[in-house]
Amino acid sequence: MMYRFRWRKIVNLLMFGITGLCTLVTVAVLFLILGYLVWKGGTSINLDFFTQLPKPPGEAGGGMANAILGSAQLVLVAALIGVPVGFVGGVYLAEFGGPTWSFVIRYVADLLNGVPSIVLGIFAYSMVVLPMRNFSVLAGGFALSIIFIPLAVRTTEQFLRAVEQPLREGALALGASKWKAIATVVIPAAMRGVATGMMLGIARVAGETAPLLFTSFNNRYWSSGIDEPAASLPVMIFTYAISPYPDWHRQAWAAGLVLLALILVVNVIARVLLLPKHAHGH
Repeated sequence: MMYRFRWRKIVNLLMFGITGLCTLVTVAVLFLILGYLVWKGGTSINLDFFTQLPKPPGEAGGGMANAILGSAQLVLVAALIGVPVGFVGGVYLAEFGGPTWSFVIRYVADLLNGVPSIVLGIFAYSMVVLPMRNFSVLAGGFALSIIFIPLAVRTTEQFLRAVEQPLREGALALGASKWKAIATVVIPAAMRGVATGMMLGIARVAGETAPLLFTSFNNRYWSSGIDEPAASLPVMIFTYAISPYPDWHRQAWAAGLVLLALILVVNVIARVLLLPKHAHGH
């Protein structure tokens, strides 16, 4: 009996050590990436980086103000297209969909999540760029929205299904129609989680590069509208990283640091929103 107890204790300590080591390695990789980005790109981040346009090849200085604005435009267009579609799709799956049709939609959404983003970029190129005969912010936002919608659908469905059934039954018992019960009781109860999922989805698509190479392309200047090509941080990082100019390499690292910092901020805000209400009070 004592032998079994000691053996279980040894196995428990061993597994605890292995899981702790794996956790430490995971966290260490994140801090290694952050530290390397800060070391390589921190010296190139200044006010000019956020306010000036890129300099011509071989000329030092300049910034990526147009790329920062272009990324914001692309993400905004993707959100305007993807959030309503993903939200309504998630509501349908959670509250109205039958077993067969819901299974098909979930399966398609999961398949879309696994499709390489470059393939979705080619699709957006065929659907928007070729008919318009022009690269544009609209095409880039459309490509990002295709990536975003399956994430939004599945996230919305997940958080709506997490709402307790008695809330629905109580609203229906008070005489509310099913749509009214969903709109006034179920959706408000799940809104914090849904908003969190949407923000995480936006952070996910903000770093995509491949679809933008086929759609928004790039622009060394300010974009004059959503029907014109636009610079973006991921594409500028790619362009500068493969260039032969050392100053462009430094700016690529700086842009990578800024992009990662923005994504981390969005993730932190999303996690804070997901905390229980009583946690905010403390």
